Amino acid sequence: MRPILLQGHTRSLTQIKYNREGDLLFSVSKDKIVNVWYSHNGERLGSYSGHQGAVWTVDVNSTSTMAITGSADNTAMLWNVQTGKCLKTWEFKTAVKRVEFNEDDDMALCVTEERMGYPGTVTVISINPDLEAAQSDEPVATIVNDGGPKAVVAGWTYLNKFIICGHVDGSITQWDWKANEKLNTIKPHSESLTDIQFSTDRSYFITSSKDKSAKIFDTITLDELKKYETDTPLNSASITPKFQEFVIVGGGQDAMNVTTTSARAGKFECRFWHKILEEECGRVRGHFGPINTIAVHPDGKGFSSGGEDGYVRVHTFDSDYFKFKSDH
Repeated sequence: MRPILLQGHTRSLTQIKYNREGDLLFSVSKDKIVNVWYSHNGERLGSYSGHQGAVWTVDVNSTSTMAITGSADNTAMLWNVQTGKCLKTWEFKTAVKRVEFNEDDDMALCVTEERMGYPGTVTVISINPDLEAAQSDEPVATIVNDGGPKAVVAGWTYLNKFIICGHVDGSITQWDWKANEKLNTIKPHSESLTDIQFSTDRSYFITSSKDKSAKIFDTITLDELKKYETDTPLNSASITPKFQEFVIVGGGQDAMNVTTTSARAGKFECRFWHKILEEECGRVRGHFGPINTIAVHPDGKGFSSGGEDGYVRVHTFDSDYFKFKSDH
């Protein structure tokens, strides 16, 4: 499983995202650049330039016509995927840490940072899927976790019914965003969440946390279904959609802490866990620093990871992967 190494960023990766078919891979980084690559051969298709600060987050709609990015320059930008043209810039009071299209591609959520007296929000903006049309400035909804811990990640549930938010204190909240009402709160993690990714049908989701664990929850009830405990702070967790019932998690100590921790901490690996049995099955190494973001190819035949080292590694699974059977 020799990976393809994508060298298109000069600073650490913040998020990578496949499009629906998986032929394109989008990557964003602290170097202000948004790149799109052909996932099968690692060729760079192009870049989207316009942000003035670190780009924290990216998403692409289901038809691969539009991409949205969020940045430390306090903006979210909407892009024409094919031409690289910026279609719209939304300005916020603080940095945009997470963006995600809904299932219908007619809205997107933006998680904004709590800074300088401004509360952190999850702002829902409307998106017109027509590339030629004007985009609206007015948000559809703004969720503020009044007095509570700020949201750091968020995602849509199926049919766009709820928005699930992950918070800096390790809690998870479920919102009826239309009524601006918090329906449920749980606190399954002891430290900040770092990622939330949903299953293909959005009926369950996985979280990763600085508390060294990843957990799976039911989208509607927020019942904890599975947990995976590791020996390193996790930055990302992803679910394989088919062939194998696996989750892939990654993280690692920050470079400044490596000398003060155990010998193992310097080894930055993507760890494969059996989703059902909660057992670790294998590891893939390669990055020279913490793994910040993991994405699984929608066809389940490969995955990619983006690291603090500025590289994206694109892996295609060997035939052994598909034959793998647990000892149970």
